[in-house]
Amino acid sequence: MRSKEKALAYHAGPVPGKLAVHSTKPCETQEELSMAYTPGVAEPCLEIEKHPDDVYKYTNKGNLVAVISNGTAVLGLGDIGAAAGKPVMEGKGVLFKRFADVDVYDIELDNRDPDELIRIIKAMEPTFGGINLEDIKAPECFYIEETLKREMNIPVFHDDQHGTAIISGAALLNACEIQGKKLSECRIVISGAGAAAVSCALHYERLGAKHENIFMCDRKGVLHSNRSHELDKYKSLFIQDCSERSLSDALGGADIFVGLSVGGLVTGDMINNMSARPILFPMANPVPEISYELIREVRPDALAGTGRSDYPNQVNNVLGFPFIFRGALDVHASAINEEMKIAATMALAELAKEPCIPEVSKAYGGQTFAFGPDYVIPKPFDPRVFVRESYAVARAAIESGVARKEICLADYRTELETRLFNMRAGCS
Repeated sequence: MRSKEKALAYHAGPVPGKLAVHSTKPCETQEELSMAYTPGVAEPCLEIEKHPDDVYKYTNKGNLVAVISNGTAVLGLGDIGAAAGKPVMEGKGVLFKRFADVDVYDIELDNRDPDELIRIIKAMEPTFGGINLEDIKAPECFYIEETLKREMNIPVFHDDQHGTAIISGAALLNACEIQGKKLSECRIVISGAGAAAVSCALHYERLGAKHENIFMCDRKGVLHSNRSHELDKYKSLFIQDCSERSLSDALGGADIFVGLSVGGLVTGDMINNMSARPILFPMANPVPEISYELIREVRPDALAGTGRSDYPNQVNNVLGFPFIFRGALDVHASAINEEMKIAATMALAELAKEPCIPEVSKAYGGQTFAFGPDYVIPKPFDPRVFVRESYAVARAAIESGVARKEICLADYRTELETRLFNMRAGCS
C-alpha cells in the first residue's frame, strides 16, 4: 500500500478520525444513571455554584485542554481552512493523551476575525483547564494569544510559537556546550520571521543570547533599519542597524543557523562561510532549508539537527506541549509564563546528558544514544521526559506565583511516576 493510501486508511478506519469520548464513571444501573444525570448531578452543580474552584473537584476541567485552530497556517500545508486542519488537531489530541494523559477536545473555528476568535475562545473558559492555540497565522496569532493570556485565568499557549522555542532552546544550550561556544557570544541567524521565529529569538535571549547578535531574515532578506517602515511590530523587535542585506550575507561568520522558513534556501557555499564548529538547525518540514547530508558533506565540523525523525537531533514539539500542560494543569496554573517555559527547556537539556535507558533503545530499534553531536535533546519516547518536564513546569508555576493549588513537590514527583506506570500499563 502506498504511503498516501496507508495514511488515508489509518484516518478512515475502523472508525473515522482519531479521537473518541469515553465515560470515566459506570452507568449500567438505574442508580448510576440517576447519579450521572438527574437528580444526582444537581449536587455537584450546587457545590460549584457556591465554591467555583470545586469545578476542578467534580468535573474533568482540570485534565481537559482545548486544541483550537482556524486552519490558517496548518503544518507545512498553509491556509487550508478549519475543516481541512481537523486531522492535525485530532492528532494533537492523540499526542496529549499518549504522552501526558491529558484529555483534549479539538475545536476548529471557521473564523478569521481575530477579535471574534478572542470572544469565542474566552467564552470557553468554564469548560477547559487550558487552551492550546494551533496553526493560526502570524501576525494575528500574536495578538490573539497576548489578549487571551491577559484576559483569561487559565493557561493559553500557542504551540507553534513556544513549543519550537522551548525545545530548540534546549538543543542550542547543549549544542553550544559540545561545540565549545557560549550562547551569549554566538552570532545567530534565523531564517523566517513568523510566529515561531519571533518566539524562538525571544526565548534564546532569555537563555542568554544577546539581542544585538540575532539576525532575522524574511522573504526580502535581513530585518534591517532601512526596512523599519514596512515591518509589523513583531518583526520590528529584531531590526538590526547593519550592512547585511541577504540571508547569505548574514551567515558570514555566524555561529548558529536556525531555519523556520521553507526548504532549500541555504546552499553549501553559504554554510561554508560560517564560523568554525557551527550549529545548524534547519527545521522546515518536510524539506529542511539545507539537507542534513549536505551539511555533513560541506561542514563535517558542524552540529546539526532538523525537524525530521530520520536524522539526529529532531526538534519535535511533542517533547514540549504535553508535559508543559501536564505540569500547568496539575497545579491549576492561571498561565504558562516565561519561568515555566525556561524550566521546560532546562529539564530537557539536563535529561539529554543522562545515560540512555533500555526503554528508549527498544523504541528506536535497539539504538543507544549518548550525549554528543548526534544527541543533544531527549527522544520523544523517553518516558523520563514525562516526569522531569512536568515536574519542572509545576515547580516553576509554584515558585513564580501562578499556581492556584497547593501541592507537596516530593509527593507530586511520586504521583507522576505512578501515573507514568499506569499509562505504560494501559491502566489510565
